[in-house]
Amino acid sequence: MNLENIKVIAFDADDTLWVNEPYFRNAEEEFCELLKEYMPKEESHKILFEIEMKNLPVYGYGIKPFALSLIEAAIIVSNKEIPISVVSELIIIAKRMLHMPIELIDDIEETLKILSKKYRLVMATKGDLLDQERKLIKSGLESYFHHIEVMSDKTPKQYKKLIKQLDINPTEFLMIGNSLKSDVLPVLDVGSYAIHIPFHTTWAHEIVNGKVSHSNFLTLERGSDLLSFL
Repeated sequence: MNLENIKVIAFDADDTLWVNEPYFRNAEEEFCELLKEYMPKEESHKILFEIEMKNLPVYGYGIKPFALSLIEAAIIVSNKEIPISVVSELIIIAKRMLHMPIELIDDIEETLKILSKKYRLVMATKGDLLDQERKLIKSGLESYFHHIEVMSDKTPKQYKKLIKQLDINPTEFLMIGNSLKSDVLPVLDVGSYAIHIPFHTTWAHEIVNGKVSHSNFLTLERGSDLLSFL
């Protein structure tokens, strides 16, 4: 992959810069435990995921939409018999997620520090604007980024808009992230470059079946490996 013309490098946030998905997984487990008297855990987990998928076009991504899905799923799982004390507990779970400490991905800050001296760096993520801004500030990484973009979703249209805002050609843009669905495929679709750095836990919605084969695409083990290519 030839990266000689790259001017801007965009980094996904959740599970690329800092840990995120395990907190959702833990919350899902707590949800299933709270509702186990109404339904087996595997079935309640399935319903929760179905509710999340139904709500995505309406609520978007992030912890607050997830909290609403938790409550709606609890109502369905319990056949509208869920006590208010359990609803309160679900709200507490979501609020706790919003205040989790930021755990940076290994070596990511040193990698950003080095790359920021040569390239314009962008944080390109999706989710709740307030929550992502809060996490960025708490992470201590804000100073490395030239631009912050929080998208409603990561689609080719959104990436084209971002590239236009940055006043560069698609061939001068490189996206780095942990999701093939969000950080790789739509970027390749617009003629840009993408590097996939897998995270050990992936949300089912982001899983892509099959391998990606493209001349503008590369998979690396960790963020620090970028320094061998850039």
